[in-house]
Amino acid sequence: MTTQATPGRQRTALDAVAEDYVARYGALDPIAATFMGLSDHADRLTDYSPDAVAARADLSRATIALVQRTPAVDDVDRVTADAMVERLSAELALIDSGEALRSLNVTASPVQTIREVFDISADATVDDVDALAARLAAVPATVASYVASLRQAMSEGNPPARRQAEACAVQCDDNVGDTGFFEQFAATLATRPDVDEALATRLRSGAAAASQAYAQLGDTLRTEIAPLSGHDDAVGRERYAMFSRDFLGMDVDLDETYEWGLAELRFWLAEGATVAGRIAPGGIAGAIEALEADPARRIDGTAAFRDWMQRESDLAVAELGRSHFDIPEPARRLDCLIAPSTTGVIYYNGPSEDFSRPGTMWWSVPKGMTSFSTWQQKTTVYHEGVPGHHLQIASAVLRGDELNRFRRLMCWVPGHGEGWALYAERLMAELGYLDDPGDRMGLVASQLLRSARVVLDIGFHCGLPAPVEAGGGAWTYETAWHFLSTIVPEPQEILRFELDRYLGWAGQAPAYKIGERVWLDLRAAAGRRPGHDLVAWHREALDLGSVGLATLQRALGS
Repeated sequence: MTTQATPGRQRTALDAVAEDYVARYGALDPIAATFMGLSDHADRLTDYSPDAVAARADLSRATIALVQRTPAVDDVDRVTADAMVERLSAELALIDSGEALRSLNVTASPVQTIREVFDISADATVDDVDALAARLAAVPATVASYVASLRQAMSEGNPPARRQAEACAVQCDDNVGDTGFFEQFAATLATRPDVDEALATRLRSGAAAASQAYAQLGDTLRTEIAPLSGHDDAVGRERYAMFSRDFLGMDVDLDETYEWGLAELRFWLAEGATVAGRIAPGGIAGAIEALEADPARRIDGTAAFRDWMQRESDLAVAELGRSHFDIPEPARRLDCLIAPSTTGVIYYNGPSEDFSRPGTMWWSVPKGMTSFSTWQQKTTVYHEGVPGHHLQIASAVLRGDELNRFRRLMCWVPGHGEGWALYAERLMAELGYLDDPGDRMGLVASQLLRSARVVLDIGFHCGLPAPVEAGGGAWTYETAWHFLSTIVPEPQEILRFELDRYLGWAGQAPAYKIGERVWLDLRAAAGRRPGHDLVAWHREALDLGSVGLATLQRALGS
């Protein structure tokens, strides 16, 4: 993607509003600031208390009013105004409904983010390590603020789901004691030659306090939150529509989308049967059995698998950078790493603003998993790396001459971002990178997962009839597990986590396929215009940065 600004474009009043909002929000949410790649507030953690949530809401309301009073002077401003009002309004809807206070799920709640921020915090210098010692010491207060919000939600009759409370309590256990994350993290830093004894002592003391805080959090979830939480995993249609709007940046017809998701699932089941015929007899199951038994398609050991991911990523960057995309030099580095957690999630963190922290692809390997299938993960490398998340996010970060910080660093809409990454998998298939039958089956497996969860997520939470593939009748946990485990070719330990994720993070999982649908529709519309150039269209689309899908449609003239 190009990194050049529109010639002569000057910073506008609306850019100043956006920049000020990012700075103020970062001060109120230091963890978010670090994930955005900002170096500010690296020695602090976020206050999750009810008062702090209200302060962030006040900032968003004031900013929306200011954006609406500030004239847009060009197309960049118009997209900024559209994106900011949409994003901040979606956030306020969640806060005003009480959802922000009861945030508790196995994937993206403070239980995870308080710990995960240490994975991406700077540690290159002694000053960085000093800030990390302060952050470790701040964990107990941050955990306490989070518990205060959970208790407030409970008192208002808005408990989280019991299944999520119990599962998150188990996650807390991984961070406790001398083998837990915090004490291991501090022990590694304390042995560095540039860390003196006083700093090492602070690190160990902070880690012990953080470990104890997570032990107490786990106990609170088990003994206080879970027993009083709701047994119903389904959120209902009204809440679901709000969550879906937040993850997509647009409203969709849930009934139509459910039927479309089922049609997509059946298409990919048929495609899988066709691909399987090129591999082995026995349909999809027989083909997967043959692929799993092929030693050329398996890698033993997490370090060896990390190295394989890195090689595949580097190759994609080199080849696509010569032919299909303009990949700026700073964006050509993507680190592939094994995460300290064990949830089974593969995810991407963007680079810092100055690229001192490169973009990173993480794999959180489930406990006990030591052997990996390359046939299933090549498409994942493209999803998380290039031309997926890394190209998309790093390219936007580099557009400092054109886009303000809100557009480059803060605005992230799963429907847009995950939709692009899933579209990137399809694009790589179109370009011939997944022609090998095993790799093609990996794409099928990816699409089966993403299609199945459109059906499961919407159907389960909105109370729609289960399809014949799930056994018909009403959706239950057992029905959902049967559906997922018989259709999606993933290890059971990963699918168990996936199911808990869908039940606790309603509306997020369908954003991938719905977003891909929007991207494909936009490309088809552009292709009908005279003189269409796909490379130029990709550049135009990604130069916008991440925005809501409705904003994307308006910006691209659809």
